[in-house]
Amino acid sequence: MRQRGFNLFELVVALALIAALAAVLLDRLAYYQEMAEKAAMESTLRVIKTGLQIRLAELIIGNRQGEAAALEMEDPMRWLDPPPVNYAGAYREPPNFGKWYFDAKARQLVYVVSRGNRLELAAPGETQQVRFRAQLLRDRVNVAGGAVESVTGVTLTPVTPYRWR
Repeated sequence: MRQRGFNLFELVVALALIAALAAVLLDRLAYYQEMAEKAAMESTLRVIKTGLQIRLAELIIGNRQGEAAALEMEDPMRWLDPPPVNYAGAYREPPNFGKWYFDAKARQLVYVVSRGNRLELAAPGETQQVRFRAQLLRDRVNVAGGAVESVTGVTLTPVTPYRWR
C-alpha cells in the first residue's frame, strides 16, 4: 500500500518556496509603504506652496509687497487652516518619525522621514530629515523710472538636495 502525504524533501522545498515568496512580498510591501510616505510628503509640500502663494497674492493685492520678506522667515504652516495632522509645531528637537516641524532657529520646515531606506540625501551623515526653506522669487521689472526688483512668487526649496530611489 502506498502512503499519501509529503516526504521530508518535499516539505523542505515547499517551506523554502513559501519563505522566498514571503521575503519578496515583505520587500514589496516596504517599498510601497515608503513610496506612499514620499507621495504624502510631496502632497503636503504642494499644499504648503499653495498656501504661501495665496498669502503672497494677498499681500500684492493689498499693496503690501514690503511684508513679503517675512514669508522667508516665518513658519509656512501658519498659512494653512488647518495644518496637516502630522505637523508637530515649532520644535528645537525633532519629533517622531513621519512628522513635520518648524526649526525656528534655522527658519526651515523639516520632515522627519519614517521609512527612508531608498532616500538619498546629498550631505553624507545627514539624519533622515528633509529640510525646506521658503524662498521669494524676484525679477527685474521695467517701470517708467527704470528697472526695479520685484517679488514675483514664492516657493519652498530643499536646503540640501535629496532623491528617492
